[in-house]
Amino acid sequence: MKKLYTTLFLLSFVVFASFAQTKTVTKESKPYFTSGGEWIFSTGTLENNNNVMRFSPVINLQNLLNFDQSETFGWFTGVNIRNVGFIFDESTSVRKKVRNYNLGIPLGIKLGHMNDRFFFAGYELEIAMNYRERTFVDEKRTERFSVWFSDRVNTVQHALFIGYTLPKGTSIKAKYYLTSFFNQNFTASDGNGGTFQPYAGLDANIFYVSLNFALFKKWELVDFED
Repeated sequence: MKKLYTTLFLLSFVVFASFAQTKTVTKESKPYFTSGGEWIFSTGTLENNNNVMRFSPVINLQNLLNFDQSETFGWFTGVNIRNVGFIFDESTSVRKKVRNYNLGIPLGIKLGHMNDRFFFAGYELEIAMNYRERTFVDEKRTERFSVWFSDRVNTVQHALFIGYTLPKGTSIKAKYYLTSFFNQNFTASDGNGGTFQPYAGLDANIFYVSLNFALFKKWELVDFED
C-alpha cells in the first residue's frame, strides 16, 4: 500500500513537471497572500491493525505566498499549522487515537487558469510540535497525555500533495507522508525499573484527503474612502 501511494504521487509530479516545462513564462502580477482552513480526513497505513478514519476540522491554518508567472502557471510557498493524525485498534478492545500539531512549509506549483480552476501539487516539510495520544479500552478513555516536541514521533516529516480547485474558493487535496509517523526506537520506562519500546513495529505513514476553504483566494483590501 505504501509503495502504491508513493508511486501514484511520483507519477503525478512527473506529469506536472512535463506540463510546466511547456509553458511560456511571462510574469503577470505581484506576489500576493492567501489563507484558508482545511478539513482533514486521515488514516494510517498500519498493517495488521484496524485503521479508522479520523476527521480533524480544527485547528488547520494555511497561509500562502503566491507567485503567478502567467495566466496558466504559478508557484507558492508559505507557513501552515496542521492537526494531523490517525486512529487504530491495537486489539478488539483497545483503540488508540494519536495526532500531531505540525508546522509546515510547502513548496508547490499551480497549472491551469489562475483566476478559475487549476491543479496544484508540491512538497511540504513539516515539524512535529505537539504530540497527543489517547487510549480507549472498551470505548472508555483510560489514558491521555500531550507532549511538546516529543521523541515518540519523528520530528521532521516529509510529504507530497496534489489537489484541484473547486467553485467558490474551495479545493480538494490529497496528501501522503513519506516519513513514518512514529519513532520506532523510542524507549519508555515500564514502571518496574525496566524499559520497553511502545512503537516498535508500528510503521505508519499518514494519508489524507482534505477539503480546503479560500486557500487560493486573494486577500481584498477595503477602501474606507468609498
